[in-house]
Amino acid sequence: MAEWLRAKGVTEWLHRPFAWFGDRTAFAGFRTPLAFFPTRTKLEPGMPFILDVAPVIDGCTADVGYTSWLDECPVVERVLDDLAHHRALIAELAPTRPLGDVYDAVVGLARRQGYEIRHRAYPFGVLGHRVERLPPPTSAFARALGKTTIGAFGLRSLSALGKLARDGAVPLWNDRFAASRPLPHGLWAVEPHLALRGFGAKFEEILVVDADGARWLDDELPHVRRWRRSPEVAA
Repeated sequence: MAEWLRAKGVTEWLHRPFAWFGDRTAFAGFRTPLAFFPTRTKLEPGMPFILDVAPVIDGCTADVGYTSWLDECPVVERVLDDLAHHRALIAELAPTRPLGDVYDAVVGLARRQGYEIRHRAYPFGVLGHRVERLPPPTSAFARALGKTTIGAFGLRSLSALGKLARDGAVPLWNDRFAASRPLPHGLWAVEPHLALRGFGAKFEEILVVDADGARWLDDELPHVRRWRRSPEVAA
């Protein structure tokens, strides 16, 4: 994934590519950041997989996540289809409800569906985070900072999120920090992640929040097209 993106001109990251296979898609036992990094697990028939990457081009970040499976995996097919309801719920509630209320609504829906809430395993338990446009690097130091990663995360992007927090803005969407505040206008990378019977699924997309409300940036995505083809999901 990284080689393909570099060939397309990507030199900077919010985070480098992640890939999780099999039961690692459920993030079971992920208690430290090191748990997210690669193991020797190999993708085999019947396994789900999640791919997640956040490249930066011309200061713009696209943080995207995708779930699929090799051959057949009915459990993950079910989880992914039920995530369609979360996508609709988030867009409906985001313009008018506080951050924590929307987070709790997602948790409540997942519990009614019978799922484990696995985005709680992410650092700070985030459902999403702000995606800011980075200013052009104006010095050799800034350019070097943009190409530097700690773990898998780009230093310049992390610095931008830290500056938002220092300025009193809300960079993270969870039920802990500033949960009573409305969702600020801007771009948000949102990633509800659910699990069932030891396997997990998620999507990660960009949500646009402005004076007109909230909308997903792109409706021509693999999982969205899948849902449109499914009579059960459409109903």
